[in-house]
Amino acid sequence: MATWVGLQLGGWPSPAALVTVAVAGAVAGAAWIAVAVWLKLRFGVLEVISTLLLNFVAEALVSFMVQGPLQEAKGIYPQSDSLPAAARLPLLPGSRLHLGFLVAVLLAWGCWIGFRRTKWGFRLRAVGEAPRAAEVTGRIDVSWTIAGALFCSGALAGLAGAFEVSGVTYALYQNLSPGYGFTAIAVALIARLHPLGVVAAGIGFGALEAGAAGMQREAGVPAVAGLVVQAVIIVVVLIGLGRARPARAAAAA
Repeated sequence: MATWVGLQLGGWPSPAALVTVAVAGAVAGAAWIAVAVWLKLRFGVLEVISTLLLNFVAEALVSFMVQGPLQEAKGIYPQSDSLPAAARLPLLPGSRLHLGFLVAVLLAWGCWIGFRRTKWGFRLRAVGEAPRAAEVTGRIDVSWTIAGALFCSGALAGLAGAFEVSGVTYALYQNLSPGYGFTAIAVALIARLHPLGVVAAGIGFGALEAGAAGMQREAGVPAVAGLVVQAVIIVVVLIGLGRARPARAAAAA
């Protein structure tokens, strides 16, 4: 959606075009996750399962679009035309990072404020910790709280996709994502679901992947070594969490 909208905005001022592309991606992400929300509320299907299966549908849809309605004008490669300059995110001064990185950091900070300092964040944390207690004792509408959380996450994921297209690739093509969604699960686990911790963990995992690619080019070390390091980090964190829970329970007792 972000690509299709961006291709129509060649004559727009850059700020308006960038905001429109970002909004299009966010709205599309929220609309896409509506299927998982409906399955969750209507049939109790775990969102992890439904969104995982929807990934394959999304990949097939992207493949259809870049070989059909969104294929480049020459019709040779399975990709879209390049976005116009107005729809491309500018780079931050003195770096190769685009403006989307700064927006992501600000959104993480905003999420932290929302989780810790607002009624919505309190309800969200209560439902996450004990949904039945939140419903009975706190009189919180669990279904709508879950739906709101999923819609927000879908919008953020769609925004990330818009930034990938408008800030990195400048076009849509098959296999655009090398598995960022699965990496994000590990990032969230390492950060222990803390929004600001996600920023630090994400930068760390990004450095590992970039370093692994560089090692393969320069020293011939297989890039999968980076995946091994990531796996070791995750296992160590899981062991630490497993030991911390009994300790906290004993302290509480």
